[in-house]
Amino acid sequence: MAMTGQSGSRYRARQAISTDDLAAVQKLRSQCFRDGSDEDADTDQFDIQCDHILVEDASTETLVCCFRLLNFKTGRDIGGSYSAQFYDLKKLENYQQRMVEMGRFCIRPGLKDPDILRIAWAAMADYVEENQVELLFGCSSFHGVDADEYEDAFALLKERHLAPKRWLPKVKAPRVFRYATRLKLRKPDLKAAMKGMPPLLRTYLLMGGWVSDHAVVDHDLNTLHVFTGLEIASISPVRKRLLRGGV
Repeated sequence: MAMTGQSGSRYRARQAISTDDLAAVQKLRSQCFRDGSDEDADTDQFDIQCDHILVEDASTETLVCCFRLLNFKTGRDIGGSYSAQFYDLKKLENYQQRMVEMGRFCIRPGLKDPDILRIAWAAMADYVEENQVELLFGCSSFHGVDADEYEDAFALLKERHLAPKRWLPKVKAPRVFRYATRLKLRKPDLKAAMKGMPPLLRTYLLMGGWVSDHAVVDHDLNTLHVFTGLEIASISPVRKRLLRGGV
């Protein structure tokens, strides 16, 4: 993937090319997901299989955001994804086109600049185009494991953004919050819902993404996460142009 930037932005995105790049990514992930120090590293068995994208401050070369991408030629192999540890994805095994899993997306704590997310999505758009990807999927995380804090957000997901039945993941993890059932009669407060929605998930939904009907309680990473899918063909031409320009 070529380096991705945006006119007027201080940030650029590129693919990891060295063990030092991967080490920097793993240290940032540790800070975001495990409250680790600069010396700690978040690692797992999927890292070696993935392409890793870094978003950096162009003037200081400071890593401000990262995520990883795992390619699958068809849904036949989706059982080897990170997400498949937590969700029953048998329905998606019938998906016949190329797909990619995005994971471990994080932004350096304390940074609120929306350009970081814009550049990250522009890099994602480049990768999707270069690899002829038709389905983008992964786990979108809410910080913490208290579902009550995000009831309006989950109620909005239940009301507007559930996956099509043909792709809907089934429960696999031992601890889940079945929000589509639990909040069946709950009408979301839209302002509260959007405030509680993670920025990455908001962007998925803006592009036409969909989610599982339950959230997994992940004590290891101290998150609640929902399976998220985005079929590239469903993104409107206007939204695609926004992505190509950096969202």
